Amino acid sequence: MGLVKKIRMGMVGGGEGAFIGAIHRMAAALDGEIELVAGCFSGDSERSRKTGEKLGLHPDRIYQSYQQMFQEESRRSADDRVEFVSVVTPNHLHLPVSIAALQAGFHVLSDKPAASTLEETLELKKEVEQSGHLYGLTHTYAAYPLVMQARAILGRKELGSIRRVTVAYPQGWLALAGDSTGSKQASWRTDPARSGESGCFADIGTHAHHLVEFLTGQHISEVCADVQAVVDERALDDDGAALFKLDQGARGTLTASQVCGGEGNNLNISVYCEDGSLFWEQEAPNQLQVKRRGQPVAIWKAGADCEYLDGDVRSFCRTPQGHPEGYIEAFANIYRDFAGQVRGRREGVVSKNSPAVGNIDAGVRAMAFVRGVLESSRAKSSWVSLAPYWK
Repeated sequence: MGLVKKIRMGMVGGGEGAFIGAIHRMAAALDGEIELVAGCFSGDSERSRKTGEKLGLHPDRIYQSYQQMFQEESRRSADDRVEFVSVVTPNHLHLPVSIAALQAGFHVLSDKPAASTLEETLELKKEVEQSGHLYGLTHTYAAYPLVMQARAILGRKELGSIRRVTVAYPQGWLALAGDSTGSKQASWRTDPARSGESGCFADIGTHAHHLVEFLTGQHISEVCADVQAVVDERALDDDGAALFKLDQGARGTLTASQVCGGEGNNLNISVYCEDGSLFWEQEAPNQLQVKRRGQPVAIWKAGADCEYLDGDVRSFCRTPQGHPEGYIEAFANIYRDFAGQVRGRREGVVSKNSPAVGNIDAGVRAMAFVRGVLESSRAKSSWVSLAPYWK
């Protein structure tokens, strides 16, 4: 049996001091199927060079710009060049970097959101469809095993039809005015030129939106929202709430805030059905509460040895129950499955798309949601239909 070559990854963004870039690299490396071979890690060429050197890359494959990277890598032999590009830049660069990568012949796996505005995301969708290359989004929370299990339970209607969904994502890291400049991550996320038309709702509200649609298998079709900048002189929203309607009739509420002092990343969701409900929270991701009428609360736990979990769900667990898995492992599930799709393309095999990997349509719906929320809030919280924005 011949040696199986790793999938070759290039990265744009994620230089020293960038939190999410390091997370992506750890996730990509976890299963041993992906090798980082090239990168442009910063618009500052010296910073990019230092990052690449620390990561052990060959000097010839540490680039001063993403344009140079794509040009040079596309000239390499097919068995040596980058196969996919991980995009971990601030939002305003997601569109140009992703389009340039696709046009140069590379698959793309991008941090969310897909782009900084709805119009840019629709432009990107056209490019993805025209290129024929793979495109994925890292909506991390969908890749936790027990989120997958909850999705399966709801999909089989084991608890009856869905009636109501409540989802909340409170954070506290931007609760004070000084927090806006307290870190590199904060400075660009509160800057309209780099973040886009929304702050909090584009950053974490899209995660909550995606989790609702992923679990229920339905689309949020209408919103009635109120968003605001709580901190004085902040240009983008840092707090808000929305009522929403799902396209099959259920109703729900979504809150997202980055000014809840004392909170970390307390994303949590409840889905209420005719005969019971589900509850999952990101800060305790290895437990899923299943509540049925007239029965005690059941606590499902994650683990590769938990035979009560669906077989494909167990494939997202790496250890037996009792050994906690979390954020890095969920991220790694996305990278592993995207690498499998890339390998299929390499070998001329059409591989099944993994539900863990968000697609461009999910990216469009997320930014349509953000646009609808902003429009509703400006119109004194009137109901806004999202369907026109999907087109």
